[in-house]
Amino acid sequence: MKTGRALSSFVKQLVCITMVIIVILPIMLTFFASIKTGADMVNTSPLLPPPVERVTGANYAKVLDDKNLITGFKNTLVILAFSLVFNVALGTVTAYIIERFDFRFKKFVISLFFLGMLIPTFVTEISRFKIISGMGLYNTLGAPILIYVAGDLMQLYIYRQFISKISVSLDESAILDGCSYWGLFARIIFPLLAPATATVCIIKSITIINDMYIPYLYMPRTKLRTLTTFLMNYANAQQGSWQTLSAGIIIIMLPTVLLYVLFQRHILAGVVAGAVKE
Repeated sequence: MKTGRALSSFVKQLVCITMVIIVILPIMLTFFASIKTGADMVNTSPLLPPPVERVTGANYAKVLDDKNLITGFKNTLVILAFSLVFNVALGTVTAYIIERFDFRFKKFVISLFFLGMLIPTFVTEISRFKIISGMGLYNTLGAPILIYVAGDLMQLYIYRQFISKISVSLDESAILDGCSYWGLFARIIFPLLAPATATVCIIKSITIINDMYIPYLYMPRTKLRTLTTFLMNYANAQQGSWQTLSAGIIIIMLPTVLLYVLFQRHILAGVVAGAVKE
């Protein structure tokens, strides 16, 4: 028995260590490349840092001095702010209606929401692109905002889990006291959804900041570059270099890593809330 438990514990630890290495190794290689010179990129192993005397911060200085970095930061911030506001507003109202009210074809509507989450994005990309172009949003900040609001319904799942744990008696008491449904939602339900809102904002922020596909496809103009598409400046043949691109990746990666590390408890709490019914 003891031998079996020891073997099981060893296997678990080995799997965990392996997963950590798989995650950490690419980040380490990118960081090592970001502090190397062009010569060291050729003469040293990618798995090793450069000699201490040849460590350079020139790659980071080049990226930080690029004016397009500020443009990318501003555009990302605008997209993020509008996307979060609409996601929270529409997500909370929709989840509340689904959880609290019975209406015709309710199950069908819920099925459509889940179907939208299950269908891979690339399957509907052509039609989505035509819709965005037809609305006149191509090459504007409105394109990714609309897609982030309408294309990802994860917030419905989180808000429904929280609302299902709020007692219906609160609604009944407020209605008996003369409160309207909108007043009930704004004054009672929405404040109680603060933990869920924090979870949605954190997850959405990480997703939007890290996304390169949608901004690159729908906003090719240089003035509309985001933090991720800003990196394309260092991936072309004229300006590209592995060490500069690596420095840019590290700089762009830091906000999302810090965001996740600081608020990971809220993320986990929001995802599992309501999973167990008492």
